[in-house]
Amino acid sequence: MAAPEERDLTQEQTEKLLQFQDLTGIESMDQCRHTLEQHNWNIEAAVQDRLNEQEGVPSVFNPPPSRPLQVNTADHRIYSYVVSRPQPRALNDAKRELRFLLVYLHGDDHQDSDEFCRTTLCAPEVISLINTRMLFWACSTNKPEGYRVSQALRENTYPFLAMIMLKDRRMTVVGRLEGLIQPDDLINQLTFIMDANQTYLVSERLEREERNQTQVLRQQQDEAYLASLRADQEKERKKREERERKRRKEEEVQQQKLAEERRRRNLQEEKERKLECLPPEPSPDDPESVKIIFKLPNDSRVERRFHFSQSLTVIENYLLFLQVIHDFLFSLKESPEKFQIEANFPRRVLPCTPSEEWPNPPTLQEAGLSHTEVLFVQDLTDE
Repeated sequence: MAAPEERDLTQEQTEKLLQFQDLTGIESMDQCRHTLEQHNWNIEAAVQDRLNEQEGVPSVFNPPPSRPLQVNTADHRIYSYVVSRPQPRALNDAKRELRFLLVYLHGDDHQDSDEFCRTTLCAPEVISLINTRMLFWACSTNKPEGYRVSQALRENTYPFLAMIMLKDRRMTVVGRLEGLIQPDDLINQLTFIMDANQTYLVSERLEREERNQTQVLRQQQDEAYLASLRADQEKERKKREERERKRRKEEEVQQQKLAEERRRRNLQEEKERKLECLPPEPSPDDPESVKIIFKLPNDSRVERRFHFSQSLTVIENYLLFLQVIHDFLFSLKESPEKFQIEANFPRRVLPCTPSEEWPNPPTLQEAGLSHTEVLFVQDLTDE
């Protein structure tokens, strides 16, 4: 395949040029370009024109003098129906556009065909009327499609013209012209046929506009309904999400309450176990005992005696169940869940639990506690 000339061609035109060459098999790229330019780069019309030439139908751009049918007008709208548009498509165009369709059947062998094409059909006033008020389709009865149309219209002689339009919602022949006719007479008769039937097109156009308006209104109503439905669905979705969020929140709060109750129950059980493990409190006259006054974070005071030989852990265990004593005897507030015990002179933290420095907590005597001490309980619960 020869490379296309890129001079003054857009990319789209280059693609059409290559496509046209593939479809037609023309080797000359200049000839392909010339043909496309003649058809204003309409590849469909150009290919159809090429196929018509191969079937023996002259191109509209190179008509023979004996067949004026192909040169009836320079207007592309008319010749495009003649050359490239099948009759069903022309009917559909007329139906869709609500226009008259003038059908011309060309009898190749009839004595009046050439004169009609040369003097009547190519008359400027006839061309102007066709261009402005109707669509046009023509075909030779020697062609398969022309023969099929001839069988449907049942013409008696040539030249033959039929005016077709949408009437009562079906494509109907509303006028037939047979035999040789002069341009003025043709114009008058076509005008009379159109004027007599124009009301049907107007009525159909009004009905179509009403149907279109009804369809648009229904479409707008459907769109409004769908929009309202989507809005309702969105509201319902948000309500479901809000209900689910509240349910999860309530469930989370309930779980937190249950966890807090378990924690308090476990703490209470631990205090009770510590209480059971405490040794008996020494008597006040026991020389080996120490009186300790505990000052709690809530400024309450608790007193108890311990043996000098007892570990500081005993003090911590005692403090763990102070709430039991407070609740039962003095109705005092809870002791801290986590705490440390500090002595005041000198200021120090007593090692009540095992640590790296004190693997075994010291006894009260080893901690330097005298016969009467005041110890401070520091709340570490929030740390």
